[in-house]
Amino acid sequence: MPSPATGDESLFRTLFETAPDAMVVVDAAGDIVLANPQAHRLFGYAPGALVGLRVENLMPEAARAAHVVHRAGYMAHPRVRPMGAGYELIGVRSDGATFPMEIALSPAGSGRYSASIRDISEAHRTRQALRRAQRDGYLAELGRLMLEAGNDGSLRVSVSDLIARALGVDAVAVAVGLAGGKALPIRSAAGLPIDALDALGDAFARDGLAARLGERQPPGVWMLSDGPAEALPALRAALAVHGFADAAIVPLLDRHEATGALLALVRKPGEWDGDQLGFLQLAANMLAAAVLRGRSQEQLAHAQRLDALGQLTGGIAHDFNNLLTVVSGNLQILDAEYGEVADARELIDGASRAVDRCINLTRKLLGFSRRRSLTPRGVRPHQIFDELGEMLARTLGARIHIALDCPAHVPAVYADPGELETALVNLAINARDAMPEGGSLRISARARAIGPNEAGALRPGRYVVFLVEDSGSGMTQDVLDHALEPFFTTKEAGKGSGLGLSMVYGFVKQSGGRVTIGSQPGRGTRVEILLPTAPAEDETGEARTPGSVSPGHARVLVVEDEPGVRKVAVRFLHALGYDTLEAGDAEQALALLRIDRGIQLLFSDVALGNGTNGFELVREARRLRPALPALLTSGYERSTEGADEALQSGVGLLRKPYRREQLGEALAQALEGRSG
Repeated sequence: MPSPATGDESLFRTLFETAPDAMVVVDAAGDIVLANPQAHRLFGYAPGALVGLRVENLMPEAARAAHVVHRAGYMAHPRVRPMGAGYELIGVRSDGATFPMEIALSPAGSGRYSASIRDISEAHRTRQALRRAQRDGYLAELGRLMLEAGNDGSLRVSVSDLIARALGVDAVAVAVGLAGGKALPIRSAAGLPIDALDALGDAFARDGLAARLGERQPPGVWMLSDGPAEALPALRAALAVHGFADAAIVPLLDRHEATGALLALVRKPGEWDGDQLGFLQLAANMLAAAVLRGRSQEQLAHAQRLDALGQLTGGIAHDFNNLLTVVSGNLQILDAEYGEVADARELIDGASRAVDRCINLTRKLLGFSRRRSLTPRGVRPHQIFDELGEMLARTLGARIHIALDCPAHVPAVYADPGELETALVNLAINARDAMPEGGSLRISARARAIGPNEAGALRPGRYVVFLVEDSGSGMTQDVLDHALEPFFTTKEAGKGSGLGLSMVYGFVKQSGGRVTIGSQPGRGTRVEILLPTAPAEDETGEARTPGSVSPGHARVLVVEDEPGVRKVAVRFLHALGYDTLEAGDAEQALALLRIDRGIQLLFSDVALGNGTNGFELVREARRLRPALPALLTSGYERSTEGADEALQSGVGLLRKPYRREQLGEALAQALEGRSG
């Protein structure tokens, strides 16, 4: 009969061999001394092959050193730890395949320890499927929030909070700046105190995070702990101060540039699974799309508002020019008759100076409304920069550090060179005014190709981008929204007209380009101007200026719906030796042309006020008299339909208000062109 000890040992072995879970017994050195059949099957070993192996051989190589430390700690303080205590490991089979496993531990006596091991792949898959379903729900909710968000400025705390809950992380921050800009202010955050928000924003700027994200290829999730220790030192320091051990960073891309970042922060380092990283990337893509959509809506609304203002200011300028034509014309008539009288001379000169100031004001208004006459030609940016350097140094003063950067190979732009130079000078002066204590100003030019997907209102093709960047006080979003509008200024009374930026906007839009302004309080301002490159044949072209032609004498039909303006024009023509006929509208003018074959030139306003404009009148008049010379005048200049056709057929355009000498030269040129 077997002894009780032998019976107990036999019972123990039977239970050990038949246990449903894999079981191993290890000694104090960590070597396996016993393993049941289920353990051999689970790990893919032949019967008996596990005995003698170090228990760490059943784990991935990367986890073995950590497990040795953990095992030593457990053996120093052994205790029963049941299954389901939440301790999960990754097991490695003999063929290298891995699987998730859960372990129960208990002391076995005599310096030995038993471990029950269970393959939890199925449970793991179930939990993983559940987590994926939950994250899909979070993504749907995030999509709803993004649709409700009007623009990047309205990203709410709920967005960051939702992402933090979906990932199970301690904090989330969404930083959004300007495409190509350096600053990345945090627009939405969860789990971060106020001082941490400020510290992270400063760290982004010091590390140049926007540029670093744009340089990373491929632009996926960037785990801070996986990068070199010297990368992003300011961000690492800020995270450490506030108790965060690691960060996952994903760029928010605006086409090919990083315009922001999504950061998930954890206080304890750990492994990120593929589902978490995938969710983070999808969330970043949704955020980037929402930012782009919001900015497109803002740009469209801003463009529509500026266009409406342009139409309004253009109309005001046109009416104002008619009034100025009357005032200026009568002053010139008075000057001719009473200029030798001392008291009259002083009064006439004072009034004339006031008229000149009004003329300059309407010129600026027409510049904003894109109704000013330009003389575009091919001009090399580096030539403009060569002339700018010395001028800006004198204008801006020694406290402003100026850096001009324009390689010689930057192609020519098709623009009015004088207006381009004026636009850059205006921007430089605005930058100076934003830096009363001094600072830095950088003006650069580079070639850029604009494709169909990023053209927006521009035509796809080759452009030159001019960047004007300063380190000044910057602008709030509210100021930025109105910066391009005429007469809007934040300067003290008498120190700015509020027309500088609006003139830049008008010139660039009229030249087929685009203006973008980015600014943040305390971080300076960045103005980007895009202008189309010049056709090859125009790259060295020169602007044509009309030569001086001696006035002739002829019968001129004057067509003007404003009696005061018409009276001034007739007086000028008489003084120049011309014979005149008058008409108040197109119908009267055509009637006179039918009955008077002696009319040798048609001089008409563009806006006749009765549904017919001057360009249409010229077209109808030349059906009656094909060789009839014509000259048009307007405060609108080239804004009316039919202008291109008329100008191509040799019709001159004289801007109001005009001087008598200017009218005489324009008439002489029109009459000279009759025989051409």
